[in-house]
Amino acid sequence: MIIYKQVSEEAELIQILELQQKNLNAVLEELERKQEGFVTVSHNLDLLREMNNACPHIIALANDEVIGYALCMHPKLAHTIDVLKPMFHEIKKTLPKIENYLVMGQICIAKNYRQQGVFRKLYEKMQISIAPNYTSIVTEVDRKNIRSLNAHYAIGFKHLKSYPSAGHQWELIIL
Repeated sequence: MIIYKQVSEEAELIQILELQQKNLNAVLEELERKQEGFVTVSHNLDLLREMNNACPHIIALANDEVIGYALCMHPKLAHTIDVLKPMFHEIKKTLPKIENYLVMGQICIAKNYRQQGVFRKLYEKMQISIAPNYTSIVTEVDRKNIRSLNAHYAIGFKHLKSYPSAGHQWELIIL
């Protein structure tokens, strides 16, 4: 059985980092990136903890092991990750009047649990957990990450804009 919840223990943050490291763009072969998707940003424990303190991350647990996560990133932390700074700039340009939004900073599912609805359930839990304080979830996906883009559009994300930054072509999307 898979349990969906907000992070409540340091050990869960450590498990998020372990799953993240296995799925980084930089460590995967090209074919695997195309077929399975990838994550771009590598966090450290202090940053993950700071993000979690502002708004707890959402995780999926199977047998007390983190098998999926959706990182919550409050806009007040926009300055903390260099590769994400342009995204916050684009959000302000594209949605100047948006208030009460949260950024989904990264989502990842362990290989053995993909295509089982974990992605959708993580977002469902996120929406429940952040309501009523936040009315929208905004994120960006590397255009090369077709699997992730398709998964986001399948659960209702809408395209806001495309833009280049740091050698990537990003798709800014909103739910």
